Amino acid sequence: MMRSRSRWICGAMAVGALAALSYAPAEAHHAFGAEFDADAPMQMEGTVVRLEWVNPHSWIHLAVTRMVRMGEEVVPADPSQEVWMVEGGTPNVLVRRGLRRECIPVGTQLIVDGYQAKDHTLKRANGRDVTFPDGRKFFMGSSGTGAPEDGRDQGAQPGSAGRC
Repeated sequence: MMRSRSRWICGAMAVGALAALSYAPAEAHHAFGAEFDADAPMQMEGTVVRLEWVNPHSWIHLAVTRMVRMGEEVVPADPSQEVWMVEGGTPNVLVRRGLRRECIPVGTQLIVDGYQAKDHTLKRANGRDVTFPDGRKFFMGSSGTGAPEDGRDQGAQPGSAGRC
């Protein structure tokens, strides 16, 4: 009798523990069209202030000095107040295509082509292409509009994984 009661208590505790663990907040992965506006292309120029190399997406935080949004040029008065988050592909995809975290140190000047978030009050975009100061262009791994058919940019070299 005592043995079945202790099994019941252990079982109830296990169910409670699983329920508590499953309650932890989870970040949902999203489709391009769920968050970004394919009808709102934009180009930003600025300086990298932070880089997040995390799953499910990499993020470049860019202090924007010049922007063309929906055909209109915008020059922020204070770039330190105009920091945009630009979503890229997963770190694994970027590394396989030849881009490592070390390729984009804080302070790097970039031009980013992409699409604005559907909520236009957010300073958030999905990055399609990044252009480095030397003119190299890199496809950011976006699944959105304008993604290359095979996921490669024109400059990608076979076997170039891990190179900047």
